[in-house]
Amino acid sequence: MGKWLPVLTVILAIFAGWYATVPFMNIKETLSALERAGAVVTPDSPIERRDAPSFALVVKNSFAVPATYAQDRPRLPAPHQVALDLWQTTVEKKITSKRSLVYHGWITLSATLLGFVIGTGGGILLAVGIVHSRAMDMSVMPWAIASQTIPILAIAPMIIVVLNSVGIQGLVPKAIISAYLSFFPVVVGMVKGLRAPDAMQLDLLKTYHATQAQVFWKLRLPASMPYLFASLKIGVAAALVGAIVAELPAGGARGLGGRMLTGSYYGQMVQIWSALVLAAVLAAVLVLLIGLAQRMTLKRMGLT
Repeated sequence: MGKWLPVLTVILAIFAGWYATVPFMNIKETLSALERAGAVVTPDSPIERRDAPSFALVVKNSFAVPATYAQDRPRLPAPHQVALDLWQTTVEKKITSKRSLVYHGWITLSATLLGFVIGTGGGILLAVGIVHSRAMDMSVMPWAIASQTIPILAIAPMIIVVLNSVGIQGLVPKAIISAYLSFFPVVVGMVKGLRAPDAMQLDLLKTYHATQAQVFWKLRLPASMPYLFASLKIGVAAALVGAIVAELPAGGARGLGGRMLTGSYYGQMVQIWSALVLAAVLAAVLVLLIGLAQRMTLKRMGLT
């Protein structure tokens, strides 16, 4: 219980702040809705409320605060509204329904996993080349760093359009964007890990006349495992972000990104927040799975 107490404290603080923010975000729309329904007449006209500070409106119209937590289309939905929508779209809907978040989550997850595998494999191979070739270190590494300065929101539509023009659609373009975001953390972490052995360890293997391949398998690769798994945790989260971003310029309603885009079109903030929460849950599960694989691998190698 002791190690979970800080986590629970942070979670409770987040929810408390979330609930406290809702009235200030929704008060103007709530007062307008109540006025249209004839339920309340406020001293301020709609025009005056438009430019009034939210804090002042909440203080002057405290009776309307409970209604801010039950808006159909709030600016900021309350946590219980998001939880209810999650329940309705995951448990109460068939997973084959296009209204099911499980359906959309699987579409995003499949692109994430494919992109993560591609990005991880490419990152590891590139890291091995960088460590064993000075020419690659001097030429490829700067380009890998420069590639991450390009905003993904700028490059994603170009990748989607170019691939669509040659007939490549669906899962592959999203996976490529996911791989683009996930490969860099793997490259950096793996390069650091492969270079972790000190000069004394390398010299010892040289005295045993170990080949370069033996040095790699017996020393460099085992030493890189902690660094690799740390970078994989970052890479899988980045891959999920890449898959969601890739779904936005596609213009469809498939995947969590498409779900968010549809919600923004129709002003359904609850729908957007539900997709965001599910994306966060997926990221947390993926990171936990990698952490489990890390503990098992390092224990088997005798590194823990």
